[in-house]
Amino acid sequence: MDENRTRKLVQALDTPTSADMDAAWEPIRAIGAPLIPFLAEFLPKAKNWLCRASLLTYLGPYSRESDVAFAAGLAALNDKSKAVRYSACELCAYSLRKEAIPPLQVLLGHSDPLTSSAAAAAIDAITHRNHHYFRDRDHSGVVRWDYVSPGLT
Repeated sequence: MDENRTRKLVQALDTPTSADMDAAWEPIRAIGAPLIPFLAEFLPKAKNWLCRASLLTYLGPYSRESDVAFAAGLAALNDKSKAVRYSACELCAYSLRKEAIPPLQVLLGHSDPLTSSAAAAAIDAITHRNHHYFRDRDHSGVVRWDYVSPGLT
């Protein structure tokens, strides 16, 4: 993998429209785990919140095994965008890593209700060792959730 070319392809994800971003994902979405460090490196540099959320969605399935993906999610808990903070909480929930609980607890008092409820749901999922509880807030067992690769329609 040519690192400079990969970085340029990742930078192309930072577009103002979801259609453009979907097209930018096309040449790279199948790369898989080797893409993790490039996405994590670019995440704090991305200007568009939609791009940052999309990067977290791609990194999410790797958050259990990859310390880099997990660390990117933790850092994004403090993003200026509530949608990105939600995606970061989602990643933390999926990771099931207990180390995420202290930074998530800080968000419980956040002024944005979406952020505070997502943090609470992530803590619940981690505590119960069931990532589905991030979406299944009543623990009904009916709601199931897994990641879908970004750029797929």
